[in-house]
Amino acid sequence: MNYTEATQWLFDQLPMYQQKGAVALNAKLDGITHFCAYLGEPHQKFKSIHVAGTNGKGSSSHMLAAILQEAGYKVGLYTSPHLKDFRERIKINGLEISEDEVVSFVLNHKDYMSQNALSFFEMTVAMAFDYFASARVDIAIIEVGLGGRLDATNIIKPEVSLITNIGFDHMDLLGNTLAQIAIEKAGIIKPSVPVVISEWHRDTEAAFKAKSAAVGAPIYFASDLIEKQYATDLKGAYQEKNTKGVVAALRHLSGFNVTSNHIKMGLSNVVGLTGLLGRWQVLQHKPLVIADTAHNEAGISIVVKQLLKTPHKRLHMVLGFVKDKDLNTILPLLPVDALYYIAAPAIQRGLDPLVFIEQAKRYNLFCNHYESVNEAFKAAKKQAKKEDLVFIGGSNFVVAEVV
Repeated sequence: MNYTEATQWLFDQLPMYQQKGAVALNAKLDGITHFCAYLGEPHQKFKSIHVAGTNGKGSSSHMLAAILQEAGYKVGLYTSPHLKDFRERIKINGLEISEDEVVSFVLNHKDYMSQNALSFFEMTVAMAFDYFASARVDIAIIEVGLGGRLDATNIIKPEVSLITNIGFDHMDLLGNTLAQIAIEKAGIIKPSVPVVISEWHRDTEAAFKAKSAAVGAPIYFASDLIEKQYATDLKGAYQEKNTKGVVAALRHLSGFNVTSNHIKMGLSNVVGLTGLLGRWQVLQHKPLVIADTAHNEAGISIVVKQLLKTPHKRLHMVLGFVKDKDLNTILPLLPVDALYYIAAPAIQRGLDPLVFIEQAKRYNLFCNHYESVNEAFKAAKKQAKKEDLVFIGGSNFVVAEVV
């Protein structure tokens, strides 16, 4: 079995949530709990920070990793989904897990994973835990995949928990109100483990306070803390709130020597230290081309505001979405005077561009559709003048086809 065969085996075992949606979700902890017991409880052999949230958890996880690396620690980083290569999900000090390590894990545990019908996410989370334990990392940053309470990562007991922005996403699984969604995210709050909330919101405050009180976890809202504002190489106005939550979380991380200079240097080189892709990523100039993985109402709202503040003559938007997105909340956010190039991401969940265009008519958006994301991108670049702005987004999968 080579690396390509090993990763294809992982993808093929059971439907993958990112590809197929809710039908692939295994919302319980039994599988991962038993698998980690079989592996010798690797998640209990390293310290961790657990990061949940609707938007910002990926950026915040990479920020934490960069700062702790800058402070001289050996840092594991588990995130999802990947953009280009499966190995992006599992890194130590910015270096992806090797192809050989992936193959070895699959070969060694293939029979167990098959016999117990583990989900793709359970297998990859366990792989990360096993890898971090074997490598004896000083600490690992573990990003929640979906929700929190029943997410496969939620068997760890971290040193501190961080919950970023709460917004409307995956409502079919997490709830239809911010309060309901917050309850699922609050599921990562553990007894006696400090929890930092990056962004206060009146609709979510009660859920977080109730869970922290019930389990005896100290709770801190980053917006209440007077913290120095640090610059970061991750562009986008939304990073300011993420940065504040990250710094607050580190203030409540015991046993690690993290100075203001470590924070400053780490935040100024997140991309270089961790290899993060797809966050307000500038792909070229003249015309300016920017890609961003924002894919729900809250994320797209912030990105559009930033686009409108970015100097340009004409805005060209290459967009694609997955089927479970509520276009009624997204379409009103999109600027009427932009030109739209619509394509489906190359996955089973990809939304038919004609469905998007039909609904977009109600909002007077001028759209053309294309057979692929790359065809849409080529058309936008061909039509754009040097002083124009081309944006690519709507889904992780759209960005993955371009960056």
